[in-house]
Amino acid sequence: MYPRLFQFGHITIPTYGALTALALVAALAAAVHFARRLSVDPNKIWTLSLYVILTTLIGARLLVVVAHFGAFRQHPFWVLGLTSLQDWWIAPAAAALGIAAGILYALAEGLSVLRSADALAPAVALAVAINRIGAFVAGLDFGMPTSAPWAVTYTSRIATLWYRTPLGIPLHPVQLYDAAVSLIVFALLAWWLPRRQNGELAGAALFLFGLARPLLSVYRADQTRIGLSLAICMVAVLAGAALWLERDDAASSRRTSARSYTSTDDSPAA
Repeated sequence: MYPRLFQFGHITIPTYGALTALALVAALAAAVHFARRLSVDPNKIWTLSLYVILTTLIGARLLVVVAHFGAFRQHPFWVLGLTSLQDWWIAPAAAALGIAAGILYALAEGLSVLRSADALAPAVALAVAINRIGAFVAGLDFGMPTSAPWAVTYTSRIATLWYRTPLGIPLHPVQLYDAAVSLIVFALLAWWLPRRQNGELAGAALFLFGLARPLLSVYRADQTRIGLSLAICMVAVLAGAALWLERDDAASSRRTSARSYTSTDDSPAA
């Protein structure tokens, strides 16, 4: 495929990096759009999203420095992303830092955490879809070998150099499977938005992604992190179910209160 989007002299623009940047811009625009539809301050959601993105990106670089401090002392510019080396725990740890920063900002600004999460859930699904398309075009996170007629075969030596992509072997386009699931989740959340209650969209996104990821892991070539992936998926499914149970409890309480009010209102006067 095309791991390199443009080449200007010695400056290279990676396809994956360019589409990841596009995914972040699309996520910001989508978050603001859905915030307006949910009657949440779009400016605060914009700022919250920036805090999450910047904390995640900077946190990932700092965690690389902490994990490989000896190498960083010899090559200080390594932190700027001049290497693709990254330990298995860095991405989830950086994401956790970003989520924590978003929650703290929401609490500090008086935003409802659940309503903010509802506004962000479709935006995240859209960003994941675009990011996975970028991974497919670049040859990153490739799938297992297959004889399926829709298999993809990579031929770029740059993909091998950057991402260790095997050349000349038909592979599952697992990145496109992931993108398709993310687009389906995005469409479902966008359709569900007018009917949602606090936390419902976020819970649905966590539950659906948590169920889909283990199924997609079967087709991934890299099986070394499957244990961590399954653990994260289990946490996501449980968190999504918890949000839905809370939503059902809240709805039940409202119905009980409404019945109590009606019974009191209809009782004969003394």
